[in-house]
Amino acid sequence: MGPKTKPLTLDETSKAIIEQLQVDGRRSYAEIGKAVGLSEAAVRQRVQKLTEAGVMQIVAVTDPLQLGFHRQATIGIRVTGDTRKVADRLAQIPSVSYLILTAGSFDIMIEVVCENDSHLVDLLNSQIRSLPEVVSTETFVFLELRKQHYDWGTR
Repeated sequence: MGPKTKPLTLDETSKAIIEQLQVDGRRSYAEIGKAVGLSEAAVRQRVQKLTEAGVMQIVAVTDPLQLGFHRQATIGIRVTGDTRKVADRLAQIPSVSYLILTAGSFDIMIEVVCENDSHLVDLLNSQIRSLPEVVSTETFVFLELRKQHYDWGTR
């Protein structure tokens, strides 16, 4: 989900569809149609338009621990030069699950999912700190996930 040239204007029906999918991404188009007052085909078309426009994604959210990934962390990165170019390279690293450009003490923040601490150390040293523009990093290791929700709705 990168920057788009023109934001899509959402009507109340599209917002309602998004909110239905935030509660349950497996909800059928027929069920959503009943809830928002559209046909199944109309919901399907709107969902396709919303996903193609980059407004939303429909994905399976997993528990990394259940899949053998026992180390998650957020890494704050300070860089020199164009942060967008560094961010583009970091985004290519498979272990990076989330990446944002920031203002403040860090230029870039990434979230990583690793198999273990050794994997995290290798990632930091061979793929992140080895980039010439990276000045410094600070790693925030996740000890326990207490909340992760995606049902914040729309405006």
